[in-house]
Amino acid sequence: MKGQLGKAHRRFGGDTLVVATHNPGKAAEIEDLLGRFAIAVVTAGALGLPEPEETGTTFEANAELKALAAARGAGKPALADDSGLVVHALGGEPGIYSARWAGPGKDFALAMRKVEDHLAGNPDRRAFFVAVLALAWPDGHVETFRGEVHGQLVWPPRGTKGFGYDPMFLADGLAMTFGEIEPAEKHRISHRAVAFRKLVFKVER
Repeated sequence: MKGQLGKAHRRFGGDTLVVATHNPGKAAEIEDLLGRFAIAVVTAGALGLPEPEETGTTFEANAELKALAAARGAGKPALADDSGLVVHALGGEPGIYSARWAGPGKDFALAMRKVEDHLAGNPDRRAFFVAVLALAWPDGHVETFRGEVHGQLVWPPRGTKGFGYDPMFLADGLAMTFGEIEPAEKHRISHRAVAFRKLVFKVER
């Protein structure tokens, strides 16, 4: 993959983009970010494409793996996201395993409880969200874009507007968690939004 990333940037010029996710919350957020472009968006879930096993050891590797699988499966360019919560006091966990902490039922109330239990009263509540977007073409060309947003963890969780770990994450400079703020505000400042701005800057040039 690293060799491919060294190639010249490729401009996306199509009219349809596959979003490589089966997560409705993530799909909605990415579709909202793409809303200002004249691009038809279809998810891997809607196309019936299987979710590939995430065998990478980094956010970048897993995002590339998912994007390439969707691009080759659909025969169209695909955008994938690999994201997670990184907690300083837990040595970076749950990190790339953030979704797995929610179990097979994807119960993020359980996942947040697990994070809190692992902290076991540790006063270091620093954490950050990471999102890596990978844009891939069926021929194997792929580019990645990383975004981060830093903050603190709160307990108990607050708000029902986000998804995943949003209700326990308070970004630096905010008084409300990602689960409390309006989606439009979150989409403006989130880790995914930071990565998306990098993608647009590179791809549109």
